[in-house]
Amino acid sequence: MTNDSMLQRLMTDFVAADSSDLHVSTDDYPYVRRHGALIPLEGYDKLDEETVRTMTRELVGDKNKEQFNEENELDIAITLKTGERLRINIYRQMNKIAWALRLLPSRFFALEDLGINLGVLENICALHQGLVLVTGATGSGKSTTLASIIDEINRTRECHVHTIEDPVEYVHKSQKSFVTQREIGKDSSTFNEALRRVLRQDPDVVMIGEMRDRETMLAALTLAETGHLTFGTLHTSEAIGTVTRIIGSFPAHEQDQIRTQLGASLQYILCQQLVPSKDGEGRNLAAEVLVVTPAVRAMIRENKLHQVASSLQTGGNIGMTTMNASLSKLVSERKITKEVALSRSFDKEDMRTQFSSGY
Repeated sequence: MTNDSMLQRLMTDFVAADSSDLHVSTDDYPYVRRHGALIPLEGYDKLDEETVRTMTRELVGDKNKEQFNEENELDIAITLKTGERLRINIYRQMNKIAWALRLLPSRFFALEDLGINLGVLENICALHQGLVLVTGATGSGKSTTLASIIDEINRTRECHVHTIEDPVEYVHKSQKSFVTQREIGKDSSTFNEALRRVLRQDPDVVMIGEMRDRETMLAALTLAETGHLTFGTLHTSEAIGTVTRIIGSFPAHEQDQIRTQLGASLQYILCQQLVPSKDGEGRNLAAEVLVVTPAVRAMIRENKLHQVASSLQTGGNIGMTTMNASLSKLVSERKITKEVALSRSFDKEDMRTQFSSGY
């Protein structure tokens, strides 16, 4: 078997395996992540160094391979000849080439299929300014949620949607909206440089692929304050922790000002995780949803974040929910087990109390 056909076979089997990720490393078996669990891909022996090196060059091309050789890191997204889109990270471990590939869904989800309160999502899509944050660990579905929201805006609103990503994951074609997408490293040198110039590009909606440092956070706040609907992501797991993380990224003498800006511009926080289904086939979205009401704005401005928890618990009529409530709902719907819900809870004592009260 040639190396060319080895890559083609590997990609075909990866796509057919109903899996989200493919991991390859020299002198090891290829692994796939299926419904959250990492397992060896059936039918493969360990891949030797020459095979991995040759497949890597074919997968990413000569120019990207040269960049990898110089930097030992590579982040790109590509579209296969068969139409599937992949997010690719190439790296070295123990001086050997390794891959982490994420298969990006080829279609956008309808809002009602995302697993988040539909009214909340519709309200988000109708916003004309402010900051919306989608947070969670790697692999929690943040990109999918944002892509589906952007798709809904693209299909229903006459506006300029502008994304800044590293790399571009979901490709949006202009529909009712005019969509432009900038990839860091190709279309702009850095997030900060792209954000510094974004106001000159007349956007209405801006999606920042990752708010990774103080500069991108400040840029997102400024965009939201100046009349733009701004989306961003963070690797945080709870709504209160998200606000704390943003404020804590700034020096102490700036934090009062950041609280004021955040209190004025923040609209929603969606904190996500994907939880294995009870039947072992697929995963379900659990999400904590914070709707930033006037009362919550005051709590942020006045540094009374401990009071936000009460709003989360009592704001169900406007779409708010805690992560524990979302997990409990999935248990009551028999989609996940109590054991899985407890293992994914960030407040296990509260979750045990809910179960002992009737779940």
